[in-house]
Amino acid sequence: MTVMALPHLALASRALAAALSAGALLAPLASCSSQPAGDHAVSSASSASSSSSMGSGGTSPSARSPERLGVTVLDTAPLPPDTFTQGLEVDPDGNLLIGTGLNGKSRLLRLSPGAEAPQEETSLESSFFGEGITQTDAGIWQLTWKSGAAFLRDPSTFEELDRASYDGEGWGLCNAGSELIMSDGSAKLRHLDPKAFAELAPRTEVTLDGSPVDNINELECVDGAVYANVWMSEDILRIDPESGAVTAVIDTANLNHSPSTDPNAVLNGIARIPGTDEFWITGKLWDELYRVRFE
Repeated sequence: MTVMALPHLALASRALAAALSAGALLAPLASCSSQPAGDHAVSSASSASSSSSMGSGGTSPSARSPERLGVTVLDTAPLPPDTFTQGLEVDPDGNLLIGTGLNGKSRLLRLSPGAEAPQEETSLESSFFGEGITQTDAGIWQLTWKSGAAFLRDPSTFEELDRASYDGEGWGLCNAGSELIMSDGSAKLRHLDPKAFAELAPRTEVTLDGSPVDNINELECVDGAVYANVWMSEDILRIDPESGAVTAVIDTANLNHSPSTDPNAVLNGIARIPGTDEFWITGKLWDELYRVRFE
């Protein structure tokens, strides 16, 4: 979700809470560390969970117990003030692509981690509320919340190359290679053609221990999996995009980000750093990015 009023907080997380109460988080989550990790080792509890999640050769993803992971913080980088992050990716040159929201403030930025000012940026017309982004061979796609419009932009100049339409709301978007994966605020993932933006296959329902998880938000496609923020949650989910089963729950609650009184200042933004097992993560209106490893 993009904008909320405080009275809607309980409703927004009801679906996730219902799924968790079904037993998804009976085991404690791995604790976060504020210090850089010396290696890729995980705790014995995490190792046991990982072994369980692999299952036997014929076990389907939906039958496996999700791993319980935490985040190890490796570094931080500042964000420009009042960045209402809706989409986050790392481009081939290691720069950050950031899509922002709010009517009259929605933009697409290219930013070197740690830099004070963007290298490039473009603004959406005030009638559009920007949402998720992803880069493809055709260009950068940028969603809008309720306008049913997706913009295809030149990856260098951000000039609009094309525009596509879709039904319902646009929330998160990521590039899985042969297809794009899109979220719309429900428990369903859409599968789209990377060039024409048309739906390719039936939508996949995201489930945690068999229960649907609503409010799937910003997405990142990584090695056949989808990492997803859940609106108003401090957990990141790793999802099998074919079955919809959640294969890992990643707790980010111990990130020491600056508090905000704005109820919209929630976790939102996941970008894998190419060639590594590290990610940049952030939130709406957060003043920092966190370079992390999930362990």
